Amino acid sequence: MLVSEVPWRVPVTVRLECGLERTFTSAFETIEFLENQWPERRGERYHRAVNQCRGALSRVVPAEVAREAFIAACLEAGMTALAGTVATRSKASPPNLAISA
Repeated sequence: MLVSEVPWRVPVTVRLECGLERTFTSAFETIEFLENQWPERRGERYHRAVNQCRGALSRVVPAEVAREAFIAACLEAGMTALAGTVATRSKASPPNLAISA
């Protein structure tokens, strides 16, 4: 099955647990990450992000709704999510945040 790409309007950069940053620009690459590389496949926000990204790929859910669900899942997992020039973080994240340009 061929999946059409569903790009985000604004990319999301995530600081992974290992300290590296990875930028996500679409629902397809995000669902690949959620299903194959996510640290722990549990949590309400994780499952919501998976469902929203699948919905976006099926053109049932707006891309921005899926993007916001992904950011929420990152926060739930304790990962810093940088969207555009505004950084969001979980309570467990350190106070020094890098802002993506």
